[in-house]
Amino acid sequence: MTEIQAFYVTKYLVTIVIENRDEIDDPEGQTIYRDLVMKGGYSLIQSVRTGKCLKITIESKSKKTASKEITKMCDELRIYNPIVSTCIIDQIDVIA
Repeated sequence: MTEIQAFYVTKYLVTIVIENRDEIDDPEGQTIYRDLVMKGGYSLIQSVRTGKCLKITIESKSKKTASKEITKMCDELRIYNPIVSTCIIDQIDVIA
């Protein structure tokens, strides 16, 4: 990357959430739910779903470009299994 290119690039922290599709069972989430309600007494809890959270730092010209690059990376490299999981960009923050 040249000095001119670096001048126009911003560093972003992208948060990605990967979780099972709604129609797929989540045994870990069910176990946590049971523990919260039965052992912990948190009777107001209605359900629990578990997932993975990835935080990736990327240099890009804009949030839109960063989002496209991360989406492309997740899809091409099979970071998740699209048959059973969803992959959502949850947040994109500028890193100072």
